[in-house]
Amino acid sequence: MKIVATKIYQFKIPMEPFTIATGTMYFAQNILIKIVTDEGIIGLGECSAFPMIMGETQLSCYHHAKDFAAYWKGKNPLEIGERMAELELVIAGNYTIKSAFDMALYDIAAKAANLPLYAFLGGEHKAIESDLTIGIDSPEKMAKQAVDFVQKGVRIIKVKLGKDPLIDVERIKQIRESIGYDTKLRIDANQGWAPKDALNVLTSLAPFDIEFCEQPIHKYYDDQLPALCKASPIQIMADESVFTHHDARKLIQQKACHSINIKFAKSGGIHEALKIHDVALAHQMPCMMGGMLESRLALSAKMHFAMAKENIKYYDMDTCLLGHLEDPITAGVQFNGMHLSIGDEIGIGADVDPAYLAKLESCTV
Repeated sequence: MKIVATKIYQFKIPMEPFTIATGTMYFAQNILIKIVTDEGIIGLGECSAFPMIMGETQLSCYHHAKDFAAYWKGKNPLEIGERMAELELVIAGNYTIKSAFDMALYDIAAKAANLPLYAFLGGEHKAIESDLTIGIDSPEKMAKQAVDFVQKGVRIIKVKLGKDPLIDVERIKQIRESIGYDTKLRIDANQGWAPKDALNVLTSLAPFDIEFCEQPIHKYYDDQLPALCKASPIQIMADESVFTHHDARKLIQQKACHSINIKFAKSGGIHEALKIHDVALAHQMPCMMGGMLESRLALSAKMHFAMAKENIKYYDMDTCLLGHLEDPITAGVQFNGMHLSIGDEIGIGADVDPAYLAKLESCTV
């Protein structure tokens, strides 16, 4: 099998503003690719650029995609390890756009095997319930949103923090006062707290029954994570500190976290995410399936991965619910409240409305 063409789309999705510690996103800066093979199999991949975290934009992803597509033309898409290693020769890092190409390869491979992706990855159906995220706002508005979530049946809420330690404590205080303690709360500081403040904030938040805290301090200060992890009354999940399995290996050896958030946009896709998962599993460290602002296309791929891998214990799979104003995806993962399900179509099992694609800026390589 050979790659004969790659179609690249600026997959821009309008959304309500969504704020985290590092900034505000006003639209989902996504890229969609379609890799066409000489056997008629087409693989789809999607990534979501998050500049403040990943250092990639939609435009940088779009231009790198053209280089990747040209480099792969005429090559075998089923040689996933070889193809992904080649992209490191084109440019280091830039894991977000690499993840879209990786996803398309896995879609092709599963389709060639006539299997849904979860089965191709060695898994089977399992129940998955995601959290739903509250972006940073005033304590009063965040508490009101938490009440709305609970009234709609949400049982796990993730709360974005990291702007100001004192106000962050007030945010969680008002949320707990508004919804009580039956709902699980997770918090994510997105590297926002200074190392000198992190332990005090976590200690102040501990009485509010927090399941875990993602990335309390900047990845620059990974050397301070072991001490914080040991002293914190709330468990620490590494997010921005873990891009690859090498990062995971180092943090685990240093006892710098209690769990790891796996995101395709950080790892460069499924191929590297599998390695992160396996390193964590070998050390009995649980992982979460997370994401950026992907549509239900990439979310479908994440659903397959989460079903296939036993050590994915937490699910932060609400990406397309974070203010997306349009859903151009056909088939794929479905929501029943915050419970996710997907069918047995081969490959990722999702596609994009052709009419929506026709409106997007695109090119073919």
